[in-house]
Amino acid sequence: MPPAGSPDDLLAAALAARARTYSPYSGYAVGAALRDEHGRVHAAPNVENAAYPQGQCAEASAIGVLIGAGGRRIVEALVVADAAAGLPTPCGACRQRLREFMPLDGLVHLAGLGGVIRSVTLGELLPLSFGPEFLLKETPR
Repeated sequence: MPPAGSPDDLLAAALAARARTYSPYSGYAVGAALRDEHGRVHAAPNVENAAYPQGQCAEASAIGVLIGAGGRRIVEALVVADAAAGLPTPCGACRQRLREFMPLDGLVHLAGLGGVIRSVTLGELLPLSFGPEFLLKETPR
């Protein structure tokens, strides 16, 4: 696993996933890569649908890949999109999805096509958040 603060492998995986996006309606191609508790990287693109609410964000797709591979915790995340439209950040729903599996002090790297623009904690992206600890006596594994 690369040292903390070196998201190069996440960026490469997210860019490769972004290249496979299905975004014919918005044209907004996104890739996400997540590092699990075992150091493995899981990546996926966004997948749109003609019935807009049925599409899936890259972050949600990557979480499904991570869970399907046996991961249970996200220790680091990266989202990449064309930064010409502004800083690429996860939507509100995906911030909450990340919160389910990621600690508030986990790093989320926000990247454009040329690399990481900014790194923030999940807590900075989703302040005063509601997480699994409010519902369960212990966090699921």
